[in-house]
Amino acid sequence: MKQSPVEFAHEVRREVAKVTWPSRQETLVTTAMVFVMVILSAIFFLVVDQVMSFGVREFLGLGS
Repeated sequence: MKQSPVEFAHEVRREVAKVTWPSRQETLVTTAMVFVMVILSAIFFLVVDQVMSFGVREFLGLGS
């Protein structure tokens, strides 16, 4: 069933009106938490990479 562009626009407006948008405070807190988790993940993977690199170098006798 095909609908007109005008009817489609009305349906879109009705659906957007149902959306519960986050407050500015919620957005800021969520953004900060994402940055914190990215930094913690980066530090974790840096440490794991360094430990594994050290282990491989010692295992293969490449360390001097």
